[in-house]
Amino acid sequence: MEVPARPVSRRGLFKGAAVAAGAVAVGIGTTGTAAAADASVTATAPDGSTTITMSLTGGALTWSAARRGVTVVDTSALGLQLADGTQLGRGGTVVTNYQHWTVDTTWTPVYGRNATVRDRYQEMRWNLRDTATQIDFSVQIRAYPSGVAFRYVLLDKGTATIADELTTFVLPDGTLVYSARDEDAYNPVAPGSIPSTGTSTTDTGPLTDLPLTATYASGGTIACFCESSRVNYPRLMLSSVSGQPNTLAAHLMEYTARGSGTVQTTSTVTTPFATPWRAVVTGSTHAELVDNAELVLNLAPANALADTSWIKPGKVFRCNLTTAAGTAGVDFAAARGLQYIEYDAGWYGPEGSTTDATQPIDAIDLPSVISYATGKGIGVILYVNRIALTDPDSLFALYRGWGVAGVKLGFINDGTQAMTNQITGWARTAAAHNLLIDMHDDVRPFGYERTYPNWVSLEGVRGNEHFPTASHNVTLPFARNIGGPMDYTICYGQSRDQTTNVHQMAMAAVYYQPLNFLYWYDSPSKYATTANWPGLPWFDAVPTTWDESRTLDGAIGEYIAVARRKGTTWYLGAMTNESARTLSLPLSFLGGGDWTATVYADGTPGTSAYQTPVVTNTSTVTSSTTLTVPMAPSGGQAVILRPN
Repeated sequence: MEVPARPVSRRGLFKGAAVAAGAVAVGIGTTGTAAAADASVTATAPDGSTTITMSLTGGALTWSAARRGVTVVDTSALGLQLADGTQLGRGGTVVTNYQHWTVDTTWTPVYGRNATVRDRYQEMRWNLRDTATQIDFSVQIRAYPSGVAFRYVLLDKGTATIADELTTFVLPDGTLVYSARDEDAYNPVAPGSIPSTGTSTTDTGPLTDLPLTATYASGGTIACFCESSRVNYPRLMLSSVSGQPNTLAAHLMEYTARGSGTVQTTSTVTTPFATPWRAVVTGSTHAELVDNAELVLNLAPANALADTSWIKPGKVFRCNLTTAAGTAGVDFAAARGLQYIEYDAGWYGPEGSTTDATQPIDAIDLPSVISYATGKGIGVILYVNRIALTDPDSLFALYRGWGVAGVKLGFINDGTQAMTNQITGWARTAAAHNLLIDMHDDVRPFGYERTYPNWVSLEGVRGNEHFPTASHNVTLPFARNIGGPMDYTICYGQSRDQTTNVHQMAMAAVYYQPLNFLYWYDSPSKYATTANWPGLPWFDAVPTTWDESRTLDGAIGEYIAVARRKGTTWYLGAMTNESARTLSLPLSFLGGGDWTATVYADGTPGTSAYQTPVVTNTSTVTSSTTLTVPMAPSGGQAVILRPN
């Protein structure tokens, strides 16, 4: 784990502190002798857009944050509670050392929303001492154009046992937070009104999961609270605080989200140790928030894999559990521009009871399906329930020997320190065997797909297979998807959909989901008569990773429009909630010359949203064109823009 180097002396500088290659370090200094004097430091983003302030008043630490003059987090507490009752940062704290610098560099992800990512911030660090225990610790704050972040570092060499974080998030009057726990729908409530949830075997109280999005009474400003670089540490939830209607408090999970793991009320770590980053992704508009999501990646550890040439995101078709369905799925994938097929729950026996994931059921001749798929250039992904992962190294080695391309893990327990270690361990083990990994159920993002890019997707959301409302679908880009990739199965052409077919199509461009499961609940025979399904060419063409992404317009829970480029082609997706609306979208992001726009739009609304037909048309546009995008109730639009 990256932790800052110890200073040579408490009056000296942080010798050897890590600064990214190509970074510019400026203004490195020190406070001089240790003192209990009140003090404050502010990190300001290089473009001046965001600030984060850390203060020491009467020996207690606080923080606050703002974007373009709008308060995002008001004065709030900082601190850690150790198992012996020590409260670091709540009193008797002195500053022993001070540092600051500015970083401006870029890095290239294996895949992502953009071909390159700019990492630009100002950082302030205080080295601190708890005078009662003589424990040395540090708080690091960073301000980026895309938001702010902070974390704690325990500096003394040895071990420490952490019981809780004392961090709070005090929000301005009139703030609404989009609360969701486990895989529930998002519910906009006041910070002090998060509903109490939980059971006797889970964390209980007015708790919400991250990512958590907040909207402000002041207008367009929006923020999403996330975590990054969670390693050897429990998952963070946030809780309403009794008697403090605008305050959310940190809660480190003691139970697993599903309540079937060992309870951990504390977490013992080897020190020096850095906690996860607490990130606040911000936007002056709702659309800007979506484009600022890469803050979570910038805070995560760099890619740990020397060879990533084998990592191939793509589109996936789930097959029924027979040999014939597997080979038909391979043919369908090859014909429709998909990269993978998947055998889901049941391929090795009944879900949740069979623990031997090495023996396919009699109906599946897995070697022949894998051989057939390999010959067609299609990869095979296998589902594995968590209870079958008693020896993941051996199991993953076996799968790789079979020629399997990836694994989709189900019923993941996330929450405690032990489960974090198991989850990150599975990602590392899969990488050692050149396997992609997709984790399902209630696992939450923390930027680790940068560190182990074979961890290509995860769920942690109320999925599209539940046929949610259009309002839910247009909340996700501003909430769950800010935290990281999202496996959200696209259910095109389903009579249970509460949306139009074009709304489902647009998801492929609106959501960032580098492993994209298409045609959920379907078989290839349904699409044999292609004339009945005018949306197929869109799914044939649309990629899952991008060279450039731009959010054109949007409002949480109402609508969104996103344009993403792969090579020279742009793919534009727009979605609305239950209200029909028309967007006017300037195409100024296009290059020069004429472009052909292939438009998939809602036709005359049907009796039910899913009955609304898909209509297509083409036109010539340029960078000076403003595209008119009408959408039916619960509808959308999908557009391919190719240069002539």
